[in-house]
Amino acid sequence: MKEYIEERAMEIANYIIENNATVRQTAKAFGISKSTVHKDVAERLEQINPALAAEARKILDLNKSERHIRGGLATREKYLGMESAGKFCGKYTKKQW
Repeated sequence: MKEYIEERAMEIANYIIENNATVRQTAKAFGISKSTVHKDVAERLEQINPALAAEARKILDLNKSERHIRGGLATREKYLGMESAGKFCGKYTKKQW
């Protein structure tokens, strides 16, 4: 494996651990794809530093288990914002949310 890839995998793992970052946040911060983040943490880092890989994996697994909650909250905020701006005329009111 090329040295720069090993360094990137280590940097990605440290970033995830320090910031409790999601795959998407990490990919954006490093200017790489989400697939590359996954591959670096799941495969490459396992070979380089298994302990660091396990720690990063714990955070990514936690984020994955919570993503449906974050998605629901984002949708809720979107429609509440649209309602207050007069752009939403749905059947739900703030009280029902």
